[in-house]
Amino acid sequence: MGTATLGVSIAVPEPYGSQLQQLRAGFGDAAAHGIPTHVTLVPPTEVDADRLPEIKAHLAEVAGAFRAFAMRLSGTGTFRPVSPVVFVRIVEGVAGCTRLQGAVRDPAGPLSRELAFPYHPHVTVAHGISEEAMDVAYGALADYAAEWTCAGFALYEQGSDGVWRKLREYPFGDGPTGVPGQPDSVPGAAADTTARPS
Repeated sequence: MGTATLGVSIAVPEPYGSQLQQLRAGFGDAAAHGIPTHVTLVPPTEVDADRLPEIKAHLAEVAGAFRAFAMRLSGTGTFRPVSPVVFVRIVEGVAGCTRLQGAVRDPAGPLSRELAFPYHPHVTVAHGISEEAMDVAYGALADYAAEWTCAGFALYEQGSDGVWRKLREYPFGDGPTGVPGQPDSVPGAAADTTARPS
C-alpha cells in the first residue's frame, strides 16, 4: 500500500499563523508556504500507509485525555550553531506541549520513535537560510508576542510536492493537563541553546 510521511503538531491560530508564515517567507525561507505555522509534537515520520486507521485512533484517544491549556509566545531563540533554526519562544504552555508529545509518541503506540534531540517546543520562523538572514529574523521578532488557548492538535501529511496538508483535527476532551508541581516556563537562556531541528 506504500508509505506516508506524517507529522503531528499544534497549529498556531489566526491571525498569528499567517503572520508568522509570511514573515518566514520574507526572511527568505523557501519552504515557508508549504509549512503551516506550528509547534511540533511528532516530527516528519514515515509510516506504512495501512497504519493510518490505527494512528488516527491513537491520536483521538490521546486528545480525549487532555484538556485545553494556555499558550503564550514571546521573543526569539535559536538552535545555532548546532541546527540552523531561529524560532519564537514558548513561554507558557511548555509543560502541556511536553506532556502531549510524550503521550503521542507513547512507546507502546503506533507513533513511537526516538528523537534526534531533546524535545523543545518552539515555533520555527527561519530554517536553513543564510546566517545574515537568520540574524534578521532573530532581531525582527525579538519583541514578538502572541497568546491563545490550545484546544487540540492535528495530523498532517506531506505531499510529493513537499507541502504539508492537514488530514484531521483532534480536539481535546476534559482530561488532566500540565505537569503538577513543575513550572510551566522556559528556563532562561538554556532554551536558546538546546539543539532541536524544526
